[in-house]
Amino acid sequence: MRNYNLEDHVPNGSVFLLKQLIENNNVDLKLVNERVTRHGDYRKLSNGKHRITINKNLNEFRFLITLMHEIAHLEAFKAYGKLIKPHGKEWKNTFQRLMLPLLNPEIFPQDLLPIVAIHFKNPKASSDTDSDLSLALKQFDPPNDKNFIFEIPMGEKFRLYNGKVFERGKKRVKRFECLELATGRMYLFNPNAEVEYIK
Repeated sequence: MRNYNLEDHVPNGSVFLLKQLIENNNVDLKLVNERVTRHGDYRKLSNGKHRITINKNLNEFRFLITLMHEIAHLEAFKAYGKLIKPHGKEWKNTFQRLMLPLLNPEIFPQDLLPIVAIHFKNPKASSDTDSDLSLALKQFDPPNDKNFIFEIPMGEKFRLYNGKVFERGKKRVKRFECLELATGRMYLFNPNAEVEYIK
């Protein structure tokens, strides 16, 4: 059952292709409230349909990339079987093939398009783990009171969505060491993880 107007969630130039993919793959697309740990997911239903859920609060470009990410899972499993790695080469190749017709200035703004194109040379399991793409997409989000980890000064404290409080430590290659204050355990955070800075 539809609970959305696709036109309200993606760039206009992508609507026709997306509707074709949704119809041809028998997708039950459902928009859901924000989930902090994921933007979308895919699963095959017992009735043979394919359920894709997408967070309805995503900006149009992140929504488009997330929807194509999940359709790529569906098409990769259909083409190669269920035993492939979820984000292995079969999925990457499928994702690249699906995104190629969308990588044009009629869909992505001029300043975002090159960053999206670079991402799709070797797409990652989540657009959030590509810090360049994540930062570029964030400019299209409504303003919020969150900071990225890399913006938190060393030794300062921040809070996660689940209430846990950390102190930001040093950078280790690409990620930051952060000490959970309640347990004394050390965790590694992506530089573009969004957190609440405790000033």
